[in-house]
Amino acid sequence: MAPSGTGQPAAAASGARRASAAHDAHRSLRERVVATHWRQRLAARRPLDHAYRLVVGAVGGVVVAFGLVTIPLPGPGWLTVIAGLFLLATEFTWAERLLDFTRRHVRAWTEWLGRQRAWVRVAVALASAAFVYGVLVVVLHVMGVPDWVPGWVPLWR
Repeated sequence: MAPSGTGQPAAAASGARRASAAHDAHRSLRERVVATHWRQRLAARRPLDHAYRLVVGAVGGVVVAFGLVTIPLPGPGWLTVIAGLFLLATEFTWAERLLDFTRRHVRAWTEWLGRQRAWVRVAVALASAAFVYGVLVVVLHVMGVPDWVPGWVPLWR
């Protein structure tokens, strides 16, 4: 009868899930987290709630700071920043607004780049790769080239 275990037919249960998802799309991330059962229980105890918000703020801040430091290096620097903002946005309205701003601008950038000719996209990719390579060489020069790098690699020694 009802594979969902609610006593409703499967079509009605999936319709209810879709309606709930549509309703959730209009609520902010912070509002959706606050509406969960575990978060309501945590909010009922004020000292625990403050400690939780402090921990989320500290961990999110560290993740964002790590991401900002690693942006010029090869790897997921921007992705780390966005993950830290996502973590902060679960508790703080300012972080949610900043995440929304970032989401809009990244979408606009990718749409703009997608509309450009192939040579523009290749030029942007080459400029990005050259920038990352330059930062990597400078970082290796400042910090020192590790001993495990072969001698034929064209870096300062």
